[in-house]
Formats: sequence, C-alpha cells, structure tokens
Amino acid sequence: MGTKKNFVLDTNVILHDFKCLSYFQENDIYLPIVVLEELDKFKKGSEQINYNAREFVRELDALTSNDFALKGASLGDGKGTLYVVTGDVYHNRVAASFPERIPDNRILSCAVTVAEQYPDIKTVLVTKDVNMRMKGRSLGVFVEDYNTDKVRDVNVFERSQETYAGVSSVLIDSIYAKTDGIPISEFRAACPQIELYPNACFIVESERNSALVRYNPFTESVRRVDKGTPNYGIQARNTEQKFAFEVLNDPDIKLIGITGKAGTGKTLIALASALKQAKQYKQILLARPIVALANKDLGFLPGSEKDKISPYMQPLFDNINVIKAQFGANSLEARNIDEMQKSNQLVIEALAYIRGRSLAETLCIVDEAQNLTPHEIKTIITRTGEGTKMIFTGDIQQIDSPYLDMQSNGLAYMVDKMKGQSIFAHINLVKGERSELAELAADLL
Repeated sequence: MGTKKNFVLDTNVILHDFKCLSYFQENDIYLPIVVLEELDKFKKGSEQINYNAREFVRELDALTSNDFALKGASLGDGKGTLYVVTGDVYHNRVAASFPERIPDNRILSCAVTVAEQYPDIKTVLVTKDVNMRMKGRSLGVFVEDYNTDKVRDVNVFERSQETYAGVSSVLIDSIYAKTDGIPISEFRAACPQIELYPNACFIVESERNSALVRYNPFTESVRRVDKGTPNYGIQARNTEQKFAFEVLNDPDIKLIGITGKAGTGKTLIALASALKQAKQYKQILLARPIVALANKDLGFLPGSEKDKISPYMQPLFDNINVIKAQFGANSLEARNIDEMQKSNQLVIEALAYIRGRSLAETLCIVDEAQNLTPHEIKTIITRTGEGTKMIFTGDIQQIDSPYLDMQSNGLAYMVDKMKGQSIFAHINLVKGERSELAELAADLL
C-alpha cells in the first residue's frame, strides 16, 4: 500500500472549515453526492455554518469545469484531485447494519465503496462526528477526525501559572524596590531557566521571599504584580485572579484569553475590569454564542426574538447583578451600570448579532468561547477596529457543540496560535471562588 491516500469527507468537516480542501497535500478527496445535498440545506442563514456552506460551494464552483465528472478537479500543484461520488449505491455491508438511508449512512456507504474500488490505496473517512467514527470502525472503515486546526498540548489549560523556586532573594528585593520593574536583560541573566514570553505571569521564590511578576513586552521589563485596588467592587481572591486583572487592565494588550473551570470567576473579573475601563471605550459589548439544548433551535422557544435569546444571556445579567450587589441597589455605581445599559454603552447580545460588524473603540467580552470554531474566532477578531480590546472567556472542558473538543475548539486554538504576541495574554484560572460546594463539584463530579 503506497503513501498516497483517498479521503472521503463528511459534511461537518466542511461546515467546520470551508477551506479544508487545501490541507490534504497530495492525497485525493472524494465528496459523496449527499454532502452537496446537505450543504444546500445549510446555505441560507446568518450563522457561521451557513457562511461556511456558501463559501465552500463557491470554492467548488471555481475549482470545477464541465469535464469535472470525467476527470475530477485538480486541487493545485503538488496536490491531489477532487472527485464527487455520484450514483449513491447503498452498499450491502452498510445496509445490513444500518438499513435506514440517512445522510450519515449514505456517507459511510460511499467510504466503503471507494475503499473497495481502490483496494491498493488506503481510504479514510474524515468526520468530526464521534458517533460516525464509531460506526465507521464497526464496519472496518479507516476513520479520522479533522486534525488540521487541533491543538496538540492542552496542559496549559489544566495548571495555574508557573512557580519558579531557587531565585535570588536579592533579585526579588530589586523587583520590589523598582516600581517599573527590572530590565529583561538583567532578569534573563539572573534566571536563564525561566521561560519568558510576552505577558507571561509567574511566581518567583527564594528561601526568604517571593513575588508575583509579569514580563511586560512594552517596557521590556519584569515587574511585580500587586493586589491593587478593587475593580468596580471586585477584589482578586487568588493569585490567578491577580494576574488576570493585571493583563485585563493593561490598555496595550488588545486580545486576552481567560480560561478555567466553572466557578473560577472568568466572566465576573472580565466584566469588572471592563466597567473599570468604561471611560476609555465608546461601548462595552458582552456576547456569547447560542448553543441550543436538545437539538432545538430558537424557533422552538416562545415569544419574540428578544424573548428567545434572553435565557441564553441570563448568566451575563447575573454577573452584572453580582457587581451591583457589591455597592447596593441605590448606590451611585449601580445607577451608573443601569444608565450604561439604557444608553447602550453596556450591551448584552447574542454573538450572531455582532458578526459582520466593525467594532471600533469597543471593549468586547465573548463568553463561552469554547463553543466557537477556530474560524469563528478568527472571524470575530478580524472585525476589531482601532481602539478595540477583545476578551474571550471559557472552559474547554465544558463544550456543548457536538463537533468540537478540547483540542479543536476556537478558544484553545486562539491561545495556542497567539502565544508569544506582545498584544496577547492568556491566564488560566484554577481555584474556584463561587463556593466551597461549587469547587468540590467541579473537582470531583
């Protein structure tokens, strides 16, 4: 069996990444005709998957010509050929196990047919559907997930910021003494064992003292991170939250990822920091993707469009209420928040409504970002105009989308690809602060 392979693509791969045809090197790609039928059903709508369906069909149209049925379509120099499998003969091996001719089973049938047609070439069904992969394996079909945009190392989302012991107490004394920090060259010379990348936050310890520090790429120095004053009534309760406020409050950092399990305060501290910086922006925008439960879309819910969306946005309103409760219902700060909402300076919206907009002088918080694909994350970030700051929060262990996982979700992808950029920072929150019960449940259940 040679190294060249035949890949059969499931519809969900295309809806995940409409540019997927570019990433299969010299291998040939086979599209079951049922995939084109399914794409046709997705072409209308404003969601990202609808956009991906339309863009893929346009790319397909540009690749193919009138002799496509006979010769297939070249995918470019050094790459393979694209074929559409027509005829849709339902293979008897598939029919024996899965008699219902639903689209998934027809795609399985196509993979079996291609494998039998080319016995000397390995045929692989590529799908993001875990159950589809299990069905394929049960029939002896080679299956793979779509791995092009998968993050290899997810350990960064399981641990807190690093602690480095054995650091000179004289160096730590110097960090405390110099409010602007010590030059990066001096720190590197004293601590060559410490990995330094822009906006890295970590702890240094000696036998006598310790310090929370951050490498600031804009001043090229390592400076101490202190507890600081409360952010609109919210005080950091642990080391990771202190680091989070440090990067959230820095106007030079334009893109931030805040990750962590439920109850660690991701959304709350992001919102508190945003309110503290409200005068620096024309608008604070809070958004989250809508992932309907039990496969029911918004049309299933009663009421107007606003009524349908409201339940999904309630966690954001809850965080606003927590901040208002720090001051009291009739306090100046609580009234300011109410006034910001009335004047649309503080807006809560479904994420679908900000696609296509250009966000200038806006502080935008995208909650539950682990439910976004890498392409959706890219689409949102590329909408940013001058003076805009983007904050993405989420827990990569709580993914509601059936075609994403810890390695393929957009939040993990963004953190992996952006690490090392001076205008980007990532903080992983570990310690739960919601309650003792919530912390226990997050750890044990």
